[in-house]
Amino acid sequence: MVELSGARTPVKLWVAIEDVEQEALQQMFNAANHPLTFHHVAGMPDIHKGYSLPIGGVWAVGPNDAGVLSVCPAAVGYDIGCGMCACRTGITVDELPADTVRTIAIEIKQKLPAGVGSRAASAGSLPDLPDGCSRLDLPIVDRDWQSAEVQLGTLGAGNHFAELQSDGDGRLWVMLHSGSRNVGWNVADHYMKVAHTHNGQFGNQAKDVAAWDLPTMPVDSDDGRAYLWQMEWCLAFALENRRVMMDLIKAIVKKHVWTTFGEMININHNAAWAEEHFGETVMVHRKGATQAFADQVGIIPGSQGTRSYIVRGLGNPGSFCSCSHGAGRLLSRSKAKKTLDLEEEKRKMDEQGIIHFMSEQADLDEAASAYKPIDVVMANQADLVEIGVELTPLAVIKG
Repeated sequence: MVELSGARTPVKLWVAIEDVEQEALQQMFNAANHPLTFHHVAGMPDIHKGYSLPIGGVWAVGPNDAGVLSVCPAAVGYDIGCGMCACRTGITVDELPADTVRTIAIEIKQKLPAGVGSRAASAGSLPDLPDGCSRLDLPIVDRDWQSAEVQLGTLGAGNHFAELQSDGDGRLWVMLHSGSRNVGWNVADHYMKVAHTHNGQFGNQAKDVAAWDLPTMPVDSDDGRAYLWQMEWCLAFALENRRVMMDLIKAIVKKHVWTTFGEMININHNAAWAEEHFGETVMVHRKGATQAFADQVGIIPGSQGTRSYIVRGLGNPGSFCSCSHGAGRLLSRSKAKKTLDLEEEKRKMDEQGIIHFMSEQADLDEAASAYKPIDVVMANQADLVEIGVELTPLAVIKG
């Protein structure tokens, strides 16, 4: 861990400073200078530039002058509740008939709705409303209710994926990465704008870049309550979305081979929670970072074609009990598509025997070379999590 001074509060990084892009570092210092920042800000080893707060940023907000906590939609991000789930099967890869993994992967590719605006005839139902709420209390969720119904059970695009993997004993695993789809994006977009109307609580400080880039709303305000209720609903939607997709994949697997499945592990990496840290109740925003309280089970995926990990949190107070949510981008999407070689990236996957669907230049934004080396990322957070299961990719289906 590297600690940097020079702001109102310290910046703590679980990565060498030379490996942090300047824009992401500036965003961390902006957060450290915010009038409500509590104790320090923490950057996980997969940190890279995001919107207002870096991906891999952990930011704790303390109470305002009235003693009330505040929440910052921009520090949660657009894909509220985005996260990971994983299931272990009861069968080893060696027990599978020849080409079964390829057959299963192709069928998942065909049947799992993916891409921008993808729709599904869902096998699930939308989650319950937060306690004490009606849909009228959730204006964006209420407006998007019907579109959410048809997007339940869809993967989305970008870095979202489904993956077949094997552990150290050769046992088959299924892993998914997805979030709250269009409804989460719309909740975030609306309340990022609304939060700016609350900046007057800081007086002249409201014009400071820190307060302007990370506008907050008191949690006891109408807007603050409405955002938190809708954030809670989006978290539940994202979990149900992953469950529906996992059930689809389980059915595909069992169509080709009989097996059992273990309990689904689930964790999100875009949320804000009221938590106790350093003796105070604060609002912890994790953007592309996951909770890692002591003994908490989590998932840290690698990039396409690299290992992923089931981990157990160590409860490190310096990271606000957090860890990375993945490998973290090394190249922007546009730079990856311009600079990486398609045939070389395909060759790397093929040589490892990984089944993939990379076929055109546009796919390079999710190539392994666009991401940081996962082994370095894991080494940098050895004091945040311990590795429980190491998973090797067998087949990758990208959104």
